[in-house]
Amino acid sequence: MNIGTIIIIIVVGVLLILVFYAIGVYNNLINARNKAKDQFSQIDVQLKRRSDMIPNLVETVKGYAKHEEKTLKEVVEARNKMATASGINEEVEASNAVTSALNKLFALSEAYPELKANENFMSLQADLKETEDKISYARGFYNDTVLTYNNLREQFPSSIIASMFKFEKLEFFNADEKDRENPQVKF
Repeated sequence: MNIGTIIIIIVVGVLLILVFYAIGVYNNLINARNKAKDQFSQIDVQLKRRSDMIPNLVETVKGYAKHEEKTLKEVVEARNKMATASGINEEVEASNAVTSALNKLFALSEAYPELKANENFMSLQADLKETEDKISYARGFYNDTVLTYNNLREQFPSSIIASMFKFEKLEFFNADEKDRENPQVKF
């Protein structure tokens, strides 16, 4: 074998290694992105479950808290906003609005002891709390998956493949700014 043939074999070998490496990185990016989408769909399932419970809760509260139309309207509007949300940013915003409205609604039970004694209300409240816990848990998994994907997308040398194939950065499912503030406690 002459030196020219050896050089060609080495160059072809290096190129094949680079091609297979690029394919591996591409597949890892696809896998990470699909995991993030799957985790987001888990959040969606719980958001839908919560949304389905809201009409029953509103009807239960209506009978006891006739003077609280504003709060009930806020809950219904937040639920409707959730139903029409498209994209993660809108869903995050709508989800935070629903959570805020539900917190106000549950605060009403303190002002209406007969509502607090209603078994249906208490059952719905417990179911919603369980669903909120599941949403929180799913958000954590989703955000961990997004972090893994974004890190893979931004680290060298996989960032080269990610930019070549236009892998977009994914957004985290963050809590509302109001939820991050410390509550004011007055005695």
